[in-house]
Amino acid sequence: MTATDIASFRSSTPRPGDFDRFWDNTRADLAKIPMSLTVERSTLRSTPEVDTYEVTFASLGGCEVFAWLCVPAGTSGRPGLVVYPGYSGSPSVPRFWAKLGYVVLQLSPRGHHMSDSAFNPGFPGLMTSGIDEKSTYAYRGIYCDAWRAVDVLLSRPEVDATRIGVTGGSQGGALSLIAGAGRPEVKAIAADVPFMTSIRDALRLGNSYPYEEIKDFLRLQPSYEQRVLETLDYFDTVNFAERITAPTLLSVGLRDDICPPQTGYALYNKLTCPKELRVYPDAAHEGGGFVHAQLKQEWLGRQLAP
Repeated sequence: MTATDIASFRSSTPRPGDFDRFWDNTRADLAKIPMSLTVERSTLRSTPEVDTYEVTFASLGGCEVFAWLCVPAGTSGRPGLVVYPGYSGSPSVPRFWAKLGYVVLQLSPRGHHMSDSAFNPGFPGLMTSGIDEKSTYAYRGIYCDAWRAVDVLLSRPEVDATRIGVTGGSQGGALSLIAGAGRPEVKAIAADVPFMTSIRDALRLGNSYPYEEIKDFLRLQPSYEQRVLETLDYFDTVNFAERITAPTLLSVGLRDDICPPQTGYALYNKLTCPKELRVYPDAAHEGGGFVHAQLKQEWLGRQLAP
């Protein structure tokens, strides 16, 4: 496939007829769950410049979710930023972003480290947990965790609620897109090499985990293939594209065999919001690495300026 073919790639993912109803009902289910937010300052991890807090909150199904919150010392009216992790990633203290002036929340969604007491399918395991039915699929809860993380930032008196951004790579890129699709308060989305994007095509084009977990599952349960694909259609970021209105920055690596570049282009071609795509011809799943990290930092600064 030539570079031109990749750039014009269109997703083969169908949009279910009840897609909007399913997610509206899910949002209604989430709204019934009290957030039960706890915020406890970590003396060990705080500095004179940045206060660090351990955060827990309740999400869909009452699942308790953990996050680190870093708040820069000084005045209020700060921009807010949620950072979402990659698949199986452990949450780190996001002090770097706080030093740049953000009130920043690093989420650990359910099934990930420190959010795995009630739900812990493991890695591999999370990718296929409940995958034969959309209402039981693990990512239904994980997407709700991504939305509720925005509520944590909105609860902070230091945050300017008109300046909220989201970012992450791979799974974190997908969750950034989902957060923007579900929360109008999000004003900037920086999604690196996004996972859960044009999934049917990723299964065909890629050859690495975590998508290989689905292939392994179907090798053992071949009769489930249609049910599994139909479930995944509800969780594909391309089907959320029309709900995304905030300016969006995407990145792809043309040698990425985890999230094939065609899938990133498929999403980019579907988005109607203000959008930018950064392409790294020699990059794999790192998607531009330090060069893109600097570019993203500057882009978010512009988007979330006062």
